[in-house]
Amino acid sequence: TRPSSGEIRIDDISVTIWSPKDAMCKGIAYVSEDRLSQSLIMDFPIRVNGSLTVLDQCVRHGLLQSNLEISVVKEHLERLQLRYASFEQEISGLSGGNQQKVVLAKWIATRPRILILDEPTQGIDVQSKAEVHKMIADLAAKGLAIVLISSEMPELLGMCDTITVLNEGSQVATFDRAEATAS
Repeated sequence: TRPSSGEIRIDDISVTIWSPKDAMCKGIAYVSEDRLSQSLIMDFPIRVNGSLTVLDQCVRHGLLQSNLEISVVKEHLERLQLRYASFEQEISGLSGGNQQKVVLAKWIATRPRILILDEPTQGIDVQSKAEVHKMIADLAAKGLAIVLISSEMPELLGMCDTITVLNEGSQVATFDRAEATAS
């Protein structure tokens, strides 16, 4: 969606984003709230789904190398404690929480400067949610800018430094974590 107004600043420099590829080149990654139709190819294995955002790093002499696909995302999948049989397992055979971990790992593999997470724990089990929250906190502690979009107030209160409330695309309020409450 094209903005009607406003400005995007990265390192205090105004930038214009023309396309998703342009956003990626500028270090922005976006994890969609709809993993099934916008983030995963359900009939493909973990290996392929995990490397979709970094395919350029997985090619040698013009050919896609499966060992490179695995190596690019393995560290991130292990950190998220992905439960799987093999990297060749179809993504459709994973639980919702493990599918979401693959989505997160593929975007983290791009080494973004800004990570936009749209409802990252929607529809996943409590343990997977805790693992995702831990990963978000670890990334933020390492200096990654994270924009967390969530309809769950406890998640916002527990994960965010600043909470901005939007209504129909307009900013209506902003709170520091210390002054925000669930009511």
